[in-house]
Amino acid sequence: MSEHIDHPRRKFLGTMALGTVLAQLDTIGAASAQTRTSAPAPGRSDRVGETSFAPLKQIVAGTLDVGYAEAGPAEGPPVLLLHGWPYDIHSYVEVAPLLAKAGYRVIVPHLRGYGSTRFLSAGTPRNGQQAALGTDVIALMDALKIEKAVIAGYDWGARTANIVAALWPERCKAMVSVSGYLIGSQEANKAPLPPKAELQWWYQYYFATARGEAGYAKYTKDFARLIWELSSPEWKLDDAVFARSAASLDNPDHVAISIHNYRWRLGLAQGESKYDEIERRLAAFPSIGVPTITIEGDANGAPHPEPAAYRKRFTGRYEHRLFKGGIGHNPPQEAPREFAEAVIEADRL
Repeated sequence: MSEHIDHPRRKFLGTMALGTVLAQLDTIGAASAQTRTSAPAPGRSDRVGETSFAPLKQIVAGTLDVGYAEAGPAEGPPVLLLHGWPYDIHSYVEVAPLLAKAGYRVIVPHLRGYGSTRFLSAGTPRNGQQAALGTDVIALMDALKIEKAVIAGYDWGARTANIVAALWPERCKAMVSVSGYLIGSQEANKAPLPPKAELQWWYQYYFATARGEAGYAKYTKDFARLIWELSSPEWKLDDAVFARSAASLDNPDHVAISIHNYRWRLGLAQGESKYDEIERRLAAFPSIGVPTITIEGDANGAPHPEPAAYRKRFTGRYEHRLFKGGIGHNPPQEAPREFAEAVIEADRL
């Protein structure tokens, strides 16, 4: 990781309501600097205490019947929280109530291949390419009649948020993206990486084989547990916490979507032709002009770019934050208060 400088928090946020919420988050304001370090205060537990959502809702959106959690006032400004692989919506189970208390309408959808989200047709390709996930979000926003939202995510969720912000900026009010800019292309993925970097992608190459596909199908939850542990090596993972999310991997399309995603990245699987134009635009690595806060954990064990490598991709108002204290690849679940604070402050950049 690159070195980050601690900056004092030099300004208080502008509204009484937000100030109240941030007091609940144990914060005192937002930094005006470009880079900031966030860390739990000494002696304070970062846990919020929520362990479940209200009963999930379902809505038909595009090719999917999407399962999603919702919190906060229906008339509140919308926030979409997007999870990664192989996690689920419970990454945000402690973030959502904090944002709801701040007055936001919080939507946390199961991505395709997770939880109660299902394809409407058995004949629809179980496609995991990046453009498919991006258009899923637009379809969900249309179905929910959400014109514009703050969008936040990590891992696959961050890449999907990046795509929406880059190609449909009129639908994205602001963005929070863990590990910054993650838009990719099949052409760029042809380039070999240094050996240590290739080693971090071991599962991508495993999934490229028939043995890997069979292995993931047979040991899905064991595999997911290993990824969680490698990606967040300092997170004291509770068995019950993992089991809560692992249940979402029982989705009948999960394995197919996961395998296709990683094979597509390497050019080993075809995408759908209807996404060709979107992929062409993404292959040009479009800049992102919406207000953005990027986040990195100081103990992220998953492959991720250095912040300096993606700074130029963000052309609007921007901050970068390093979450200290052993925070790994899943900041919303490992540091929910700080993540909620970042969402609120991104909305006010």
